[in-house]
Amino acid sequence: MSEICGQLHQLFNGLTQHRFPFDASAIPQNGLYILFETGEAAHGGKRIVRVGTHTGTNQLRSRLNQHFVQENKDRSIFRKNIGRALLARDGDPFIEQWEIDLTTRIAKQAHAAGIDFARQSEVERQVTKYIQQNFSFAVFCVNDKDARLKWESRIISTVSGCSVCRPSGAWLGNYSPKEKIRQGGLWLVNELNKEALSGEELGILREIVRVNVWPV
Repeated sequence: MSEICGQLHQLFNGLTQHRFPFDASAIPQNGLYILFETGEAAHGGKRIVRVGTHTGTNQLRSRLNQHFVQENKDRSIFRKNIGRALLARDGDPFIEQWEIDLTTRIAKQAHAAGIDFARQSEVERQVTKYIQQNFSFAVFCVNDKDARLKWESRIISTVSGCSVCRPSGAWLGNYSPKEKIRQGGLWLVNELNKEALSGEELGILREIVRVNVWPV
């Protein structure tokens, strides 16, 4: 597994690296993103710390915007997990309010009175600053939804099952209250340690990436 994971890292480290502020026209409308984080290394390059995609059609750019720009933790589990780790690191009791999902009207009616929205906005800004300053990403185009989800799962499982891809001692995720994040070394709790890429699938993926370089 570590050999395949090493080739996977070589593949994605070799793609164009995007950082905030990124040009939307340089991002395909459908595909996957591979996140790297400052200070994290593996297999002789930047360590993959998150893999993601989208379910809606033509929503990759929007999904990345939700992570990097839109200050709404309930629309980005990635933002929520970064906030959790920052608050846990600082021993901040606001983490209890940060956990509350206010997406639905019923939830807002039930919890809004007890939320310190000024403090929440401060934490959102802190999360935005951390993400924009510390993360870069590579992307590749996959138009079919089922294919996107399959490759996302395979890549995550390959990286999470690799003994070489371990986080540094300074990694923010070490403070996460989510055990799967701490143990897995990824900003993810789903698709960990499922079916990893086979050698044949790695070859197929490499070809998909090669013919879907963006922009065309």
